[in-house]
Amino acid sequence: MDITVQELKERLDNGEKMNFYDVREEHEYEEDNLGATLIPLGSLPDELEDLKAKKEEEIIVHCRSGARSGNAQKYLQANGFSNVRNVTGGILAYRRMEEEED
Repeated sequence: MDITVQELKERLDNGEKMNFYDVREEHEYEEDNLGATLIPLGSLPDELEDLKAKKEEEIIVHCRSGARSGNAQKYLQANGFSNVRNVTGGILAYRRMEEEED
């Protein structure tokens, strides 16, 4: 199940505590981020053990456009995570939505 940028923004604006991960590379994260915890897609297998405590919780993943986070979603689901949500359109869609609101 995916999550829209509008739903994500509403939850961020409300200060909701979430398991929110950015699977882009560090240089991308440094340029622009939404406050998610950085776990680059290539590092996800190394972080799996630490994430296992959240297996039954909602996990939200995002990237630049939704492709890498879609892969992260599939990987986590294949490893027993039951509630992983991909941000549709990624940070590009999120920033586009913000521009349209201005």
